[in-house]
Amino acid sequence: MDGRPRKIIHIDMDAFYAAVEQRDHPQYRNKPVIVGGRPDSRGVVATCSYEARQFGVRSAMPSAHAYRLCPQAIFIKPRFDAYREASAIIRSVFARYCDCIEPLSLDEAYLDVSDTELCQGSATLLAKQIKQDILKQTRLIASAGVSYNKFLAKLASDMGKPDGLYLIAPEQGPEFAERLDIGRFHGIGPATEQKMRELGINTGKDLKAVPLPVLHQHFGKAARHYFDIARGIDLRPVNADRPRKSVGVETTFEQDLADLGAIQRQLQDLMRTALQRLAEKRMTAYTLTVKIKFQNFVQITRSRTLSEPVADNPACALLLTELVKNTGVGSSKVRLLGVTLSGLDSGDATLKPHRQLDLFDYFQEGVGQCR
Repeated sequence: MDGRPRKIIHIDMDAFYAAVEQRDHPQYRNKPVIVGGRPDSRGVVATCSYEARQFGVRSAMPSAHAYRLCPQAIFIKPRFDAYREASAIIRSVFARYCDCIEPLSLDEAYLDVSDTELCQGSATLLAKQIKQDILKQTRLIASAGVSYNKFLAKLASDMGKPDGLYLIAPEQGPEFAERLDIGRFHGIGPATEQKMRELGINTGKDLKAVPLPVLHQHFGKAARHYFDIARGIDLRPVNADRPRKSVGVETTFEQDLADLGAIQRQLQDLMRTALQRLAEKRMTAYTLTVKIKFQNFVQITRSRTLSEPVADNPACALLLTELVKNTGVGSSKVRLLGVTLSGLDSGDATLKPHRQLDLFDYFQEGVGQCR
C-alpha cells in the first residue's frame, strides 16, 4: 500500500451474551441480566447487561459479589450455541463489506477497509452501515471505532458505548494517546499498570516522556510497543484468518477439591474436552499446560513441550499426572483446574483428528497407573 493512512474499523458488540438473552427473552429486557455462574456457586460473571453495570457489576467478577451488588439481577447460564449462531451472522455481515477481517472473539473483530470504494471510501460511513446491518440481521447493537491503526480503533470503539461510533483521525491520534490514562491502554494489564504508576507513569504523556532504553530496562521486549502506542503508533496488520495460538478449557469447582484421585479425574475430563476441540479444528498440539489455582488463590502453571503431537502421544495421560507432582496438589485444596494445548499445527488434517480421538481410550489406564 502507498503512504496513505490505513482505515481500520474495530467492531465490538455491546454486552453481547446479555444482549442475546434480552433479545431472546423479552421478559429480561430493561432488567439487570448477568450471564455466568450462579450467585451461590464459585463461578464468575461472563458479561452483564448495562442495567447491571449501573450497580457496579463487571465481567470476571465473582458471581457471589455481583449478587451482593445487584441482588435483583437475573442470573443466566451461558448458551454458547446461541452466541455462536449470532456471531456467525455478524461475521457474514462483515464479509459483505470487507475481505480483511481479524476476529478476536465471538463479539469483536478488526476490519481493514483501506482499499474500499464503498460509502465513497469513508470508513466512518462504512462502519455506520455495518452497525445498521448487524442490528437489522440480529437485533443486536454494536459499537464501532475507526482509526488509522488497531490500537486506536479499539480505543475508539470504547468511546460512547453502547451503540457508539467514534473516529480518531490521523491528526488526532498522538494527542489522544497523550491524554489517555495508562489504565485505558489496551495491552497494559493490571501488573504492568501498577509498575508504571510506581515509576510515575500515569498517562500517555508520561509514557511518551520515558526514553526507550529506560522502558527496555523495566519492561523488556514490550518496551518498543509501549514506546510506539504512547505516540499513537501501531504498525500491526489486520491478520485475516489469524491462527489460533491455543485451545484450552478450565473449570472452577463449587467445592474445593482435596482428593488427588478426584483432581486426576477432573484433569482427565478437561483433557478430553480440549482434545475434542482440537479435533474439531483439525489441528495438533505439541505443548501441554496444566493450570492450578489453590484455595488461597495462589495460581501455578506447569508445561511440557513434546517432540511429537500431544494428541498422538499415548503417554500424555501419564504426563498430566507428572505435571502436577510437587505442586501441592493433594495436600492443599484446589479451587480451579485448567488444561491448555498450544504449539498448534494443522498437520495432516485427514488423519490426525481421528488419532486425537483415539487417545481418549488411554486415559483410564494411564491415570489409573499413577494413583
